[in-house]
Amino acid sequence: MNTSNLKRHILILALAQGLLTLNNVTLIAINGLAGLLLAPDPSWATLPVAAFVAGAALATLPASFHMLRHGRQKGFRLGALFGLLGGLLATLGVMEQTFTLICLGSLLSGFHNAFGQQYRFAAADVAPEAWKSRAISWTLAGGILGGVLGPELGKITRDLITPLFAASYGSLSLFTLLAWWVLGRLDLPPLHEDHFATPGRPTWQIITQPVYLVAVLASTTGYGVMNLLMAATPLVMQSCSLPFGDAAFVLEWHVLGMFVPSFFTGSLIHRFGVPRVLLAGVLLLFGCGAVALSGQSLAHFWWALLLLGIGWNFLYIGGTTLLTTTYRPEEKAHAQGFHDLMIFGVQTVTALSSGMIATSSGWDGLNRDALPAIMLTALAVFWLMIRGLRAENPRP
Repeated sequence: MNTSNLKRHILILALAQGLLTLNNVTLIAINGLAGLLLAPDPSWATLPVAAFVAGAALATLPASFHMLRHGRQKGFRLGALFGLLGGLLATLGVMEQTFTLICLGSLLSGFHNAFGQQYRFAAADVAPEAWKSRAISWTLAGGILGGVLGPELGKITRDLITPLFAASYGSLSLFTLLAWWVLGRLDLPPLHEDHFATPGRPTWQIITQPVYLVAVLASTTGYGVMNLLMAATPLVMQSCSLPFGDAAFVLEWHVLGMFVPSFFTGSLIHRFGVPRVLLAGVLLLFGCGAVALSGQSLAHFWWALLLLGIGWNFLYIGGTTLLTTTYRPEEKAHAQGFHDLMIFGVQTVTALSSGMIATSSGWDGLNRDALPAIMLTALAVFWLMIRGLRAENPRP
């Protein structure tokens, strides 16, 4: 693919990433609060968030293999249709005051997210080897759109019509419809044509490579810790008598922290290597915990969530880049699918437990519970730095 076509495709994928992030951030901002209003028990307030992540976990492998057979574009557009249906069901759930429908709509929105998580891999597929980290980074930079508009959308539409949050969920259907149209502009090459003739190594052999495991650990820790804290933030801030506008402000800066560094994370990886970028991500998560445990003012939430977002960026992009060194082209569906399955599995657990821990142990308990995973990831990154970046037979 020539340079102009590469840039065009990355631009389209970045815009699609922005619309996906807009959907995800808005759901994070409102799902817990809508759940708190309608759940039969307050401890189940984050169940819609967990349903959203569970949907992504359930659809991850099917999405990967669907795109292997039918191409990236058809898969991405199918995912957007799931998002459209999910937004409509959640809107109906709010209108009917039915908690189950909100959870079901969130589940289908999770299907949309599972397909959308492949945007970064689609960018890596079309980029030359030396540009893969930058292609991944620039695609994820599109999330800035969601970071800026998502919390604002939640604020503006929260009580635009009655009941609360009906307009918020309804607006998401419009944005997923726009994503469906945008994705129709893609013209990606087919995935590896020899996959079925040359299936590559067994899945167990791919996913038990030490370097592959470090990549998965980095990504899952970044996502798990981020999800554990972000899902509970609106609930905790409300319990601290801080208004919804403050929670939206904190989430906006958190998502900017997640995606603004994407403009230079790829260059940092190219210059300093994956292990050092992963180490920086781990240190930022430690910094997030230190700030969060030192107080619960607006400033404390702002700094903690900002550091959390940047730490996620370094761990997620670093982990994804590391992952691309561990498989051959014909093995990508297995390697990428299992990686994302692990991410969403951890997210499901953290989203469900987030509300329970927040209501029983509070904000401090949430941050203390995140420390073991961060410590384990730090040890794995140190091991990677000592051992060196070598995967077992990653290329033919």
